[in-house]
Amino acid sequence: MRILHTSDWHLGRSFHRVPMLDAQAAYLDHLVSTVRTHEVDAVVVAGDVYDRAVPPLSAVELFDRALHRLAGLGVPTVMISGNHDSARRLGVGAGLMGRAGIHLRTDPAACGTPVVLADAHGDVAFYGLSYLEPALVRDTLKAPKGGHEAVLTAAMDQVRADLATRPAGTRSVVLAHAFVAGGEPSDSERDITVGGVAAVPAGVFDGVDYVALGHLHGSQQVTERVRYSGSPLAYSFSETHHRKTMWLIDLDAPGRITGERLDCPVPRPLARIRGRLDTLLEDPALDAHEQSWVEATLTDPARPPEPMARLQERFPHALSLVFEPDRDPDDPAGSYARRLAGRDDHQIAEDFVAHVRGGSGPDAPERAVLRAVFDDVRVDDAVREVSR
Repeated sequence: MRILHTSDWHLGRSFHRVPMLDAQAAYLDHLVSTVRTHEVDAVVVAGDVYDRAVPPLSAVELFDRALHRLAGLGVPTVMISGNHDSARRLGVGAGLMGRAGIHLRTDPAACGTPVVLADAHGDVAFYGLSYLEPALVRDTLKAPKGGHEAVLTAAMDQVRADLATRPAGTRSVVLAHAFVAGGEPSDSERDITVGGVAAVPAGVFDGVDYVALGHLHGSQQVTERVRYSGSPLAYSFSETHHRKTMWLIDLDAPGRITGERLDCPVPRPLARIRGRLDTLLEDPALDAHEQSWVEATLTDPARPPEPMARLQERFPHALSLVFEPDRDPDDPAGSYARRLAGRDDHQIAEDFVAHVRGGSGPDAPERAVLRAVFDDVRVDDAVREVSR
């Protein structure tokens, strides 16, 4: 069976205030063309179809057109909801769409109920593990108290239990939206850390033939059988060096896989440039970036006048400006952003406690309270988005 693995479309998202709907439409044209030209048997979409729980109408219309075209090709599509999607909204009409070969899997209670497709060698069971917010699905999955690893393990236990009841030789594919240990994140994914732990071990998914992951925006292999397709478009300058692709996966009769990365259309290349403003405006080595989307980091000791306007005379698509003056790292006037670089919200809060106490940071019980508060706020935000 030939499977096209994609994820993280984020329909409706902008890139530094630049609307991306046309680029997203071009990508979906490319997706449909790829399904046709590569004779794909099934498409899997591993979550974050939309960029937010209540997407703009233009994004919904784009999604609707894509589904009609995939259904028109007669190629089954299996998709799950991600942490940016509202699972309940995305799942509306799932039963009716399933009759057209578009299988939406958004209900955590149905983790162990697969979409079963067949090829010349028998059945392939596709299990959809939508994004599992631990605080919201723990009871549904009867998982012990804990974070992502606990709920994903409980979901995979249901998958393995169902698979054990199927005829010998049944192959299996799992779609999941999670941060799996070994994956390389970027700046454009929303934090899903619970209790200070973001990543789950790849071994959670043992026992299936292929795991199609979503959430991380870089295409990558965690193991031979566990892969991220990545987002088809760049959504932050941290993705400047990403090669945006989809996985074309061939699953043979015994369940062995081979994979090929298929490139996605690039609406405009990204470039990160760094130096003093006058140098950036004159350096001939930067000619190649004049039509790129540009993030410029200025190292001038003092902020130059009208830096963005001057940059855009040479780089008309410059979108982001960062100031990192050349200073001693211990200079108290150093960049606040530089001092925060690499720290998550919890670490910043701990630093603040240490600052107001004159150097004494929180003890273990206080750190636990801080962690619980951050988790509660994140879960409350998720609940509010879904209920809108």
